[in-house]
Amino acid sequence: MNIQETIGYGGVERTRLSLAKLLDKDKYELKIICTRAVGSIADDIRANNVEVIEIGIFNSLFNLSQHKKVMKIIDEFKPHIIHGAVFEGVTMAAINGFLKRVPIVVLEETSDPKNRSWKANLLMKLFVKTSDKVIGVSPGVVDYLKNELNIKNEKIALIDNGVVIPDILSEKYKKELKNKFCIQDDEIVIGSVGRMLHNEHKRFSDLIKAFSKLIKKGLKVRLILVGEGVEKANYQKLVKDLNIDDKVIFTGYQSEVNKFYGIFDIFSLVSAYEAFGLVLAEAMLHKLPVVATRVGGMQYIVDDNDTGFLIEKYDVNSIADKLEVLCLNEELRLNFGQNGYKKAINNYTEQIYVENVDKLYDSLVVKKKINK
Repeated sequence: MNIQETIGYGGVERTRLSLAKLLDKDKYELKIICTRAVGSIADDIRANNVEVIEIGIFNSLFNLSQHKKVMKIIDEFKPHIIHGAVFEGVTMAAINGFLKRVPIVVLEETSDPKNRSWKANLLMKLFVKTSDKVIGVSPGVVDYLKNELNIKNEKIALIDNGVVIPDILSEKYKKELKNKFCIQDDEIVIGSVGRMLHNEHKRFSDLIKAFSKLIKKGLKVRLILVGEGVEKANYQKLVKDLNIDDKVIFTGYQSEVNKFYGIFDIFSLVSAYEAFGLVLAEAMLHKLPVVATRVGGMQYIVDDNDTGFLIEKYDVNSIADKLEVLCLNEELRLNFGQNGYKKAINNYTEQIYVENVDKLYDSLVVKKKINK
């Protein structure tokens, strides 16, 4: 039984979809509990014959009525394993797994908790003590578990996130998409993907400012930003204030992001914090060179000067400099893209992620001597 907060459009939801698709259904009966489910990912999970159970939004982490709903589901389903992801999901899995004596409790740290309060850190440490294993989705998250929470090595499992291997888009389709957005063949397309919920996370403002410097230098470039959120209006205003609104394309939310990677020449993600950065792995599987910030899990995904460039967060000038280097050097773009593809295909696919989760479940079942 997997348990988390909202199933929406993010990376955690996509890894739950991978579990729904690829875990052996003869071996596992999977249910997913969430506070609410919206959008196509929840529908795709259900389409794989996995029940998604919504229990409603928590007023607080210790909302008794909501925890009672989780306990009722546990009583009815009688799971051997409860697996919680996202802080709310971790809370529900840890508390209810402990109270209901679920044989195996697995927690998954899916965020880069640089700004987590000391109280939340203390809670997380207590929750981990009640669990059998805690997954870190990148080496950066594992460092947090070890160094900030002082969790012992034997209780931690590093399982890198994984993404779907993309379909290859035809040149005809790419041409049609470029024509739709009036992109010329000699323009270098820089792309980024992410939710635009608050600027202090994804920092699209830094990427826009860096891009404007390329325009001032006379480079023939376009910027495509794929995503939606309350912050988008502010980004559109910034683009207008910088007088580059004819060079920046806001696509809004896209259920099929794959088609946009197909027309990017360079991918950039300049977040202030990021536990993993699934979109980086997606970009690398599309053989794109990457410019990313040296934060969280991203610094482990991108190999500096080999699959892309790493720069310090908030450093607009460095973002612009590295983008310019790639814009002016097609051979370097191709080399970085090939190197990135090799790394991603060997480490960051959904098949590898699910296989590693399966192995973890198996090891805990054997350790606990559970009769399947």
